[in-house]
Amino acid sequence: MKIKDHLFEFEDLSWFPDTIRESMTDYLRYLITTLNFYRPIIPLVIEGLKQTNSDQIVDLCSGGGGAIEQIQTNLNQLSDIEIKITLTDKFPNKNAFEFISSKTNGSISFSDASIDASDVPATLNGFRTIFSGFHHFNNDFAKKVLNDAVDAKCGIGIFDGGNKNILAIIGILILHPILFFLFTPFFKPFRFSRLLFTYIIPIIPFCTVWDGIVSIIRLYKPNELLKIAHEVESENYFWEAGKKKSNFGLKVTYLIGYPLVKR
Repeated sequence: MKIKDHLFEFEDLSWFPDTIRESMTDYLRYLITTLNFYRPIIPLVIEGLKQTNSDQIVDLCSGGGGAIEQIQTNLNQLSDIEIKITLTDKFPNKNAFEFISSKTNGSISFSDASIDASDVPATLNGFRTIFSGFHHFNNDFAKKVLNDAVDAKCGIGIFDGGNKNILAIIGILILHPILFFLFTPFFKPFRFSRLLFTYIIPIIPFCTVWDGIVSIIRLYKPNELLKIAHEVESENYFWEAGKKKSNFGLKVTYLIGYPLVKR
């Protein structure tokens, strides 16, 4: 068994306080949006939508929404159709989802039910995406997530950011505490508990740094993603994995899959 199989991330734990979890995902949303981190993979998402004849994205493991507003803006700039997005999560951050939905006049909607990425309800139909979330899954569960998409004949896009090396871990240890100290008052939606658990009792920075380091260790490589995809019974599916360069020398690892016969 690999080391990463013994590690855990706080935000995955069912007993972990929602107040802390939501503050962590709000921080990640702020950071990813500021960097416009996922812009390089936008053409891949558009291709997946075209191949599945869809204008709807079902975003799984949405956390605090990530950079989903920015992703939607980038999609609409490069696509000739208006893309609608539905946010979902096993532990839905309802405050963040409502905030995003309100800002986008409902073009980004959400489900406030707990949605398991390996058992997505048939009512949530569209091209599935997972941003910054697939590394949370071990191989067996990752396979179940892909298999569920195949069974539903849905396209799916997996996108995870970060460089899997010691420099990335050092960067997290140094930069995350500084960024929390400087920018916490600007994270939205504003909440006093965030100030308390950042500046007075720094639980949020500590847990975010821990989860960030574990995330780097858990990141899948493109060949590992393809191996999992090829273990799924998906003869009539197209699979592609690789990396795209983003800002500040960072890279986005991706896996794209969709049925070869259009729906």
